[in-house]
Amino acid sequence: MTATREKSQLMSASEIDRTLVRLAHEILEKTENLDKLAFIGIRRRGVPLAQRLAAKIEALESRRVPVGILDINLYRDDLSTVSTQPVVSATDIQFSVTGKDIVLMDDVLYTGRTIRAALDALFDQGRPARVQLLVLIDRGHRELPIEARYVGRMVQTTGKEIIEVKFKEVDGMEKVLLVERVD
Repeated sequence: MTATREKSQLMSASEIDRTLVRLAHEILEKTENLDKLAFIGIRRRGVPLAQRLAAKIEALESRRVPVGILDINLYRDDLSTVSTQPVVSATDIQFSVTGKDIVLMDDVLYTGRTIRAALDALFDQGRPARVQLLVLIDRGHRELPIEARYVGRMVQTTGKEIIEVKFKEVDGMEKVLLVERVD
C-alpha cells in the first residue's frame, strides 16, 4: 500500500449532506417521469450515496426510488493487476432495469474505467431507457470519454493526489479528504 499524507479536508459531513440535497433537487428537476427513475450504486461508496439520495427524494416527493447495488469486480479491465483472487460481492438489483431511467452513482470519477466496467455490468442486467452518472467528486484526468451529468464538486488534482471519500456506513466517519502519495 502506498503511503499518503493528508493535504486538506475538502468536505465535512454537513457539506456532504448539503451537496446531496442539491443533487436530489437537480435529479428531480431533470427527470421527466419519476415512475421510471431508479438508482444504482457502484459497490462500495456508490451504495450509501444512492441510498441517501433515494431517502432525500422520498422525503421531498413522498415516493420511493428503487435502489440497486452493482458489483463490478469481474468487469474491471485491470483485474489481473488488482488481485489473483478478486473479492466478488453480489450485485443486488431487486427490480428490472429494462426501460428504467437509471442514475448510476459512485463517489469519485477519475479515469472513467470504473464507470466503463459498471456500464458493462449494468447492461448484463437488462437494457435501461437511459443511464446517467452521478458522482460526489469529479477529479478530472479522464482516460475514457465519460462525463457525469450530476456532480457534487469538481476538484482538480495532480497525478500524486488522491481523493478519499469517507462515509459512516463504510468507514465509520464522514468527510472528503485530499491526500498526496508520499515517495
